[in-house]
Amino acid sequence: MNLSPTPAATTPLAPLFELDRATVVRGATRVLHDLSLRIPLGQHTAILGPNGCGKSTFIKLISRELYPLAREGDAPVKVFGLRRWNVNELRNRLGLVTSDLTRDLQQMPYLRVEDAVVTGFFSSFVVPPHRQVDADMRDKARHALEQVRATPLADRQVAELSTGEMRRVLIARALVHEPQALLLDEPTAGLDLVARRQFLGLMRSLAQRGITLVLVTHHIEEIIPEIDRVLLLRDGAVCADGDRAGTLTEAQLSHVFGGPVQVRREGEYYGAVPGHA
Repeated sequence: MNLSPTPAATTPLAPLFELDRATVVRGATRVLHDLSLRIPLGQHTAILGPNGCGKSTFIKLISRELYPLAREGDAPVKVFGLRRWNVNELRNRLGLVTSDLTRDLQQMPYLRVEDAVVTGFFSSFVVPPHRQVDADMRDKARHALEQVRATPLADRQVAELSTGEMRRVLIARALVHEPQALLLDEPTAGLDLVARRQFLGLMRSLAQRGITLVLVTHHIEEIIPEIDRVLLLRDGAVCADGDRAGTLTEAQLSHVFGGPVQVRREGEYYGAVPGHA
């Protein structure tokens, strides 16, 4: 996989996501409230918060499934420094791994795993009738499956896969473009203990290769050591932003989750359990 060199420490990192007072209203509910944040390319980041805090809306905002309220002046949302994107071109640089993709792909009848990975070239769930799949695409799809240790799954049907197997297929589907960044939404949800550990190892491998990871989650245990910036989201706004040690504290987490939280640390990983009121 060809990756650009990591920028020198003295060189400002190029922007990946920039939100400038972005507001999103869904129905009668204001889900994101003047949300401002900047995530540079090359900085692995976790966005952590309880259910209903606006995490899913953030993902849909970045993936262009939702749009912020319009206002005069500069754009509230930029991705890779641009306010306007062709969605297909955006997918070439930013890979998405979401539960929505899992559901949509597993509803496709008789879809083989290798073919599901190939559809990543077209940002679609099927190969468009006017497009052809060439040998190079097949080679890249097989290579992507190999990278995530999913080659044995190539001829299986997507609908038959376990949750852990499906996560690997989605990563492979995102990797066919050799993206600069991956946006991961609750990637270990539904995984058993062994599959979860294996997936966290895969995330670490991707981060170490130079692919920027943006992890959106409410599970502290998913924050791998390579991720050292954590944003805490509550009620559609950022209430804390800093490194893991300064952000994953009992006081900060108790505030964002609205109840007492006890933080535990085991080696390079953090964990949390409900505390006593």
